[in-house]
Amino acid sequence: MSEDKKIDYGAEQIQVLEGLEAVRKRPGMYIGSTSARGLHHLVYEVVDNSIDEALAGYCSHIEVTIEVDNSITVVDNGRGIPVAMHKVGKPAVEVVLTVLHAGGKFGGEGYPISGGLHGVGISVVNALSIFTNVEVKRDGYLWNISFTRGITDSPLRKIRPLEKNEETGTKVMFKPDHEIFPETIYDFNTLKIRLRELAFLNKGLHITLTDKRGEGRQEIYCYEGGLISFVEFLNHEKQAINPTVINIDGEKDKVIVDVAMQYNDGYSENILSFVNDIFTEEGGTHLSGFRSGLTRTINDYGRTNGIIKDNEENLSGDDVREGLTAVISIKVREPQFEGQTKTKLGNSEVKGIVDTILSDGLKEYLEEHPNEAKRIIEKTIAASRAREAARRARELTRRKNALEISSLPGKLADCSEKNPDFTEIYLVEGDSAGGSAKQGRDRKFQAILPLRGKIINVEKARLDKILANEEIRSMITAFGTGIGEEFDLSKRRYDKIIIMTDADVDGSHIRTLLLTFFYRFMKPLIVEGHVYIAQPPLYQVRKGKSVWYLYNEDALQAKLNELGNDSSIVVQRYKGLGEMNPEQLWETTMDPEYRTMLKVHLEDAVEADHIFSVLMGDKVEPRRKFIQDNAKKVRNLDL
Repeated sequence: MSEDKKIDYGAEQIQVLEGLEAVRKRPGMYIGSTSARGLHHLVYEVVDNSIDEALAGYCSHIEVTIEVDNSITVVDNGRGIPVAMHKVGKPAVEVVLTVLHAGGKFGGEGYPISGGLHGVGISVVNALSIFTNVEVKRDGYLWNISFTRGITDSPLRKIRPLEKNEETGTKVMFKPDHEIFPETIYDFNTLKIRLRELAFLNKGLHITLTDKRGEGRQEIYCYEGGLISFVEFLNHEKQAINPTVINIDGEKDKVIVDVAMQYNDGYSENILSFVNDIFTEEGGTHLSGFRSGLTRTINDYGRTNGIIKDNEENLSGDDVREGLTAVISIKVREPQFEGQTKTKLGNSEVKGIVDTILSDGLKEYLEEHPNEAKRIIEKTIAASRAREAARRARELTRRKNALEISSLPGKLADCSEKNPDFTEIYLVEGDSAGGSAKQGRDRKFQAILPLRGKIINVEKARLDKILANEEIRSMITAFGTGIGEEFDLSKRRYDKIIIMTDADVDGSHIRTLLLTFFYRFMKPLIVEGHVYIAQPPLYQVRKGKSVWYLYNEDALQAKLNELGNDSSIVVQRYKGLGEMNPEQLWETTMDPEYRTMLKVHLEDAVEADHIFSVLMGDKVEPRRKFIQDNAKKVRNLDL
């Protein structure tokens, strides 16, 4: 941002909307939950304030430190939170830290573009922390103010004059309150993923993450390539169709658009969209504009240059996005998000702006790179031909009436309950385990679908090949949701989809193949929390008439220590679900009152796409490296 456009940020820009009343009583309303996700969200809220300074053109370096005691320190070289007296009779920095919805983002020009739109961030962090200490360098002095559980305990005071050439900025130190958070230990890798993402989105911004615990770790992120570097990172394990990442940017009506995109030889699309550095998981008008502009431009270029013949129909959106990796980042002054979660952009004017800028830039690129353009369009034409085959295969998976599911003899054992909110389906490995599960289940609400063998690896196949797989067709038909673009969560037939496989290498492989399929073609099932992994016991311990089921090595050893050295103790290691009789399977794995299940969450879309590409993709070398790096962490490998 040029000097003549920079606008002063002072106390008069801080506007108060309401107080801090219920934050400590209902923290989930403000940070989502008090789980590990909410704990790490505190850091993001503070960092987002520093990012806003970077967006405004005043901050070039952000340092995040996990201290030895699991407190957090965030330092930036921005303008510093204003310290002058606010009209409510308190210093502006105290207002920002103690009043909900107080900040420089509610009118005025303190932050023309901002991610922290709700203004609850740093005040909520303060309310949910044992202590918060803030140092501000601005107006010629170093200032300090501190708080205990959101209450000011040391008012704002001058510490010393700033030295000559000393940078302005803000330093926030806080420690999450153990009375609020059951777990207060920060995970370095979780923070790393978000901070690396922010560095990609803010070209040239230095972000340092330091961990002072244990042996210590530090990583520094700075990407001069911005979104180009982001796409190169996402496509690192993939074979590119166009070696040069396409970068298109522009500005219209104060909306700044930046797009980077590259095709690879895979079959899945990976499109990430951001608004003011916020990941819009559900997309919105900016994503709609990108899709419409992309589809129209590819079709226009293909027809104009004779690559798409006159007797061929237009390429669909699915066709032109097959194998596409793209990052869309827009900056909007007054974004309208749907809901507090900010996962979908609603500004209607943005669609046309993104469409126009993307279309003009992509047309120019294709005309200037005819060889790469031809390879891209040939790939999309191949996708179109496969789509027609997939359409025919998809018809086989559609239920025409409620009785059609009965056409799957020997597979689905359905439940009698018809309300999907109260039903669940077990995907069971093999006929033997399937038989035990069918006999042991509660027929009212539990359905069983045995899977014979391993499903196709969807990471390496087009949709027509995927839909030719009998087991996949059975799942699609049973679930009722459809897949891909046709997926409709409201049509689901079950609330919980539970993967139940053997505790061996084959079982783990089947589970991974199923998760890959769900992630690539039924992602809302995972995002909305409908996918689970059953946890059958690994061991049965018998002594006389007493029986114990144990789920891991540690529990087994603890039980053996408790029982003492007794030759009458019998230990059985379950390698397959079929080794359990129906009663045992119900008691240990299927009874809602006693079972243990893992709920599958999508914590980070970038990292999820990366790991699926590594483990399930065509390239061998990244997978070999992953195995070498993680071999020592393997436990219970086919004991």
